[in-house]
Amino acid sequence: MPNENRDFSRALERASTWVARYLQDVTNLPVLARVRPGEIRAQLPDAMPEEGEPFDALLDDFERIVLPGITHWNHPRFFAYFAITGSEPGVLGELLSAALNVNAMLWRASPAATEIEEVALGWLRRALGIPERFFGVVYDTASVSGLHALAAARESLDLDIRNRGTSGRDLPALRVYCTEQTHSHVEKDAILLGIGRENVVKVPTDDAFRMDPRALARLIAADRAAGRLPMCVAATIGTTSTTSVDPVPEIARVCQDAGVWLHVDAAYAGPASIVPELRHLMDGIEYADSLVVNPHKWMFVPVDLSVLYTPHEDLLRRAFSLVPAYLETPESDVRNYMDYGVQLGRRFRGLKLWFVLRAYGRRRLIELLRGHVAMAQALAGWVEAEPGFEILAPHPLSVVCFRHVPPHLRDDAAALDAHNAELAERVNATGYAFISTTRLRGVTTLRIAIGNARTTPEDVRQTWELIASTARASLRGDGCTIAER
Repeated sequence: MPNENRDFSRALERASTWVARYLQDVTNLPVLARVRPGEIRAQLPDAMPEEGEPFDALLDDFERIVLPGITHWNHPRFFAYFAITGSEPGVLGELLSAALNVNAMLWRASPAATEIEEVALGWLRRALGIPERFFGVVYDTASVSGLHALAAARESLDLDIRNRGTSGRDLPALRVYCTEQTHSHVEKDAILLGIGRENVVKVPTDDAFRMDPRALARLIAADRAAGRLPMCVAATIGTTSTTSVDPVPEIARVCQDAGVWLHVDAAYAGPASIVPELRHLMDGIEYADSLVVNPHKWMFVPVDLSVLYTPHEDLLRRAFSLVPAYLETPESDVRNYMDYGVQLGRRFRGLKLWFVLRAYGRRRLIELLRGHVAMAQALAGWVEAEPGFEILAPHPLSVVCFRHVPPHLRDDAAALDAHNAELAERVNATGYAFISTTRLRGVTTLRIAIGNARTTPEDVRQTWELIASTARASLRGDGCTIAER
């Protein structure tokens, strides 16, 4: 391996120049990777080299081999899943964090890592209107944040699962309540915690895909009557498919009456509450027992960085704290973040969050998020005005769900689904934009999520024109659809 500092300095200069140019010019690249399965692997040797290679060789192969296999999440016309941003201050924070290479498990392992995280999470909490009593901790993704929230919920039941476990014991079935719109990580977390998918209860939703509090109350009561033990309700502020917002205040009342932990997944939409006219998204959050917000989704922090807030710091710590002799320290007035999760090793993720919050500032963040919502509302208007298209869900934030319904396919559900799936693939094959699909009430749905800091109204308008023109071409027979073959 090259070990002379000047070699590294030269390579770092080359890499930083490439990064700056990439972030500036990413809009000129095809959004979706255009490689076939196995194509990248086929260019790589079967074994590691015997002798170290120069930095230039690594960077050459990065550009030659890696880059063609990248789907560009930084692209302003990346509209699939939830659009994200590798912002300049966030990238800078990642670079410095990687160079420092600290393990922020203990305060003394790097005091700055702990205290920067505490301060940045305090800034974020106040900006989003989360009560001061909520303690925050950084994990990697909402899936992991949710896992820790459910573990704290289980700990709150005083079943001594930490010491005695669940197997070989006469315990009632623990129940978790969510909807079919809830992110799949809740079910995965239930699997990991030994609760089981069968004990994840799906609560009915209304016409706007929101959890029905009355149905929730009935399900909890029925489970108690049957000898089961309600453990947690998982409500969502901004569901993944439609960004529907569950009625948290009403759900909170049900949870309080039943003595059940309320977890709120605001991974996507939580950051939007920084916008004054969207502050209502956090209504009822003061009654939550745990809350997840992902700054890496809609706050321009590079992946991955998810935050769990909870007013029950003691329960979270009780669920996970385990201090072996080799990690004991004399400090008694500090926070050791290793005590709040399964990870012992912790990256200095707080640095990039701190950089992003400082570099953008509250005013610029409000301006960008407000702009994304406006772009989505404009898109919804174009969809509604275009013959043959229909909106399939409310669009309160920056995601729009819709489909194309050619007259000759309206009564053929399977063909209509295939047609819309094909429409998405034809749009994506152009390389100009990347959209995704979901299923709502069993219907294949086109879905556009706006959330990249570099996205402009023109990006959205031109992508819509591409979708509409592709749909018109299918009606003219300019390349038949799957349904017509």
